[in-house]
Amino acid sequence: MPPRICSIVDIIENTTLHKTFYFSDEKCRNAKPGQFIMIWIPGVDEIPMSLSFIGEKQGVTVEKKGEGTKKLHEMNVGDKIGIRGPYGNAFSMHGKKFLFVAGGTGIAPLMPLIKMVKEKVVILGARTSSLLLFEKELKEMNAKLYIATDDGSHGYHGFATDVFEKIIKEGKFDMVYTCGPEAMMKKVFDLCIKKNIPMQASLERYMKCGVGICDSCAIDGYHVCKDGPVFDINMLKKMDDFGKWKRDETGKKVEI
Repeated sequence: MPPRICSIVDIIENTTLHKTFYFSDEKCRNAKPGQFIMIWIPGVDEIPMSLSFIGEKQGVTVEKKGEGTKKLHEMNVGDKIGIRGPYGNAFSMHGKKFLFVAGGTGIAPLMPLIKMVKEKVVILGARTSSLLLFEKELKEMNAKLYIATDDGSHGYHGFATDVFEKIIKEGKFDMVYTCGPEAMMKKVFDLCIKKNIPMQASLERYMKCGVGICDSCAIDGYHVCKDGPVFDINMLKKMDDFGKWKRDETGKKVEI
């Protein structure tokens, strides 16, 4: 399926490494929280990106780290990109009291869901305060917000999972949602198993096609692009590679 050509309608510089690119695409207007799109950057590459904003205009929040994302960061309002999707499954809501655990750009796919729910606790982690995403927006959504930074420059000095472990001892939650570095999500998973708390995680794997054909995003019999990217706790229990192994662009298994 060829990409639909869209213009970038707005760009917000979130941090020195992150920008949110807004566009307006009819099919993405009704996307569900957790779904992703394939973005074609003319002359460079096609990359998967979770939707961080859904509505009349849609947005993706992009960290500058590879050839494709660096080129995207160089683009301006009015420049053209290609869109395929939305693809994959979405987060599902069960209950009323929700806890979100996000690390780095992992907050991006959680944002549309956080916006939808009323009672929400959010743990937002980053390497340092200057790389924290959407702190202001989350406060405006009336989220009960906990900040954790690896270097202690803002909030708790340590990992988001340290804060998570403390919070689940103090209160009960109907569902935990998490996205971020896989080592972080594995720790959230282990603690949820221990405390018998339902959870859903948005996984990231190397993707080429986005529709389950190329096999590059396979993990223990599942395709992240088609069966995910959102997996519940019961599916995660079946994944021996979760938190341990992934595949690089050549298809080689590498340690997480």
